[in-house]
Amino acid sequence: MNNSFEIKYILKCLELVEARLNWGASSEWTTYDFEKLSDIIAETTGVTLSITTLKRLWGKLKYNNIPAVTTLNTLAQFAGYNSWREFKQQVSLHPVVDIPQGSGEATVLPPVRKVFSRRWMLGVMGVLPLVLIGYLLLSSNKKPGKPLNPAAFQFSSNKIMSTGVPNSVIFHYNALAAGVADSVFISQSWDTSRKVAVPRQENTRSSIYYAPGYYRAKLMVNKQIVKEHDLMIASDGWLAMLEAGPGTPYYFKKTDIEKDSGVAVNKALLATSGIQVLPTPPALRFFNVRDMGDLDNYNFTFETTLKSDFKEGTAACQRIQVLILCKNDLVFIPLCAKGCVGELSLYAAGTTVNSQSADLSGLGCTPEEWTTLKVSAVDGKMQVWVNGKAAASLTMAHAPTGIVGLQYRFNGTGAIKDTRFTWHGKTIVF
Repeated sequence: MNNSFEIKYILKCLELVEARLNWGASSEWTTYDFEKLSDIIAETTGVTLSITTLKRLWGKLKYNNIPAVTTLNTLAQFAGYNSWREFKQQVSLHPVVDIPQGSGEATVLPPVRKVFSRRWMLGVMGVLPLVLIGYLLLSSNKKPGKPLNPAAFQFSSNKIMSTGVPNSVIFHYNALAAGVADSVFISQSWDTSRKVAVPRQENTRSSIYYAPGYYRAKLMVNKQIVKEHDLMIASDGWLAMLEAGPGTPYYFKKTDIEKDSGVAVNKALLATSGIQVLPTPPALRFFNVRDMGDLDNYNFTFETTLKSDFKEGTAACQRIQVLILCKNDLVFIPLCAKGCVGELSLYAAGTTVNSQSADLSGLGCTPEEWTTLKVSAVDGKMQVWVNGKAAASLTMAHAPTGIVGLQYRFNGTGAIKDTRFTWHGKTIVF
């Protein structure tokens, strides 16, 4: 590879990206801008380029190596091309004469057109297929179209803290069995669209988990998952946080949210914390994630009492979502003001019931008053009660799996109390 020309192509691609963003001179970009760029690229291409990688590309951090093929492919895709190869094929680079000392501009030379003999051209055309075949064989350690052998790869991780967030996780991997032209990724969870490109020849990648949960981390080569393992980020009791876009969420102190037999974030706490609630209230999340032994989503009873007294601005529907977190699965129960039941969707382990085709009016309530929610499952058949009245039912489609915790979603304010699971004579009180 001619690194000099490769660098020129990279600089050209960066120019196209800057033109697309129209954010002004990249020399003025801050860390926030690179965080935002990382999110935009991920949304556009499905691949996350880290802030560090982006800063290296734009010369904010010193780095002497040519970026990985995966990084270049992603950059080219964001610039409007299918791949880095296509970008280089379609974008021509005119040689630029070095600027003499004291000169105000560079001189661009027209491309040189070379004339070759017909015999020489026929010789090249005869050899080219052999060269191409040789390159493909050398640049890939797998046969075209055949899946890779997972046994040839290694993937593990270790958490920095046993409980609590933010929590850093160090991933260790060996992906040398992938071909040099293959793209290698690490996906932190089930959502492989949020995968992050990693260099094939390296072996360590660090990530921060900002929210508790049960994740299945994956090592991927192209679109194939070659290794995966489970990873639980426990919450150390109740955790309340506000989602504030890219970067670190806002976490509340435990002593500020613990109320009687539960937890709460009220208007006074938001005001004391300097949180703006209008015109759009913040997304409030409560988590409680822990090891729950043999509790599974096919046979359990869950009970909780909750409320949200915020209904100003865009929160008129007072939407509340209760998530029973499972190992790589989910039970999702929506509640809202009675007038907003026309747009609800209930989900449990592969089965969805929505208000477009079913009557979910029983999930409507008066959220500013304490509302009781009960969910019961027997052999995968689930029923939901709101304030003691039957509201919905469904049969789970996925295989049973363990329950690992809870997440509550409110807009603005929220309060929870009297929460418990019971199963086979056992009880867990939150």
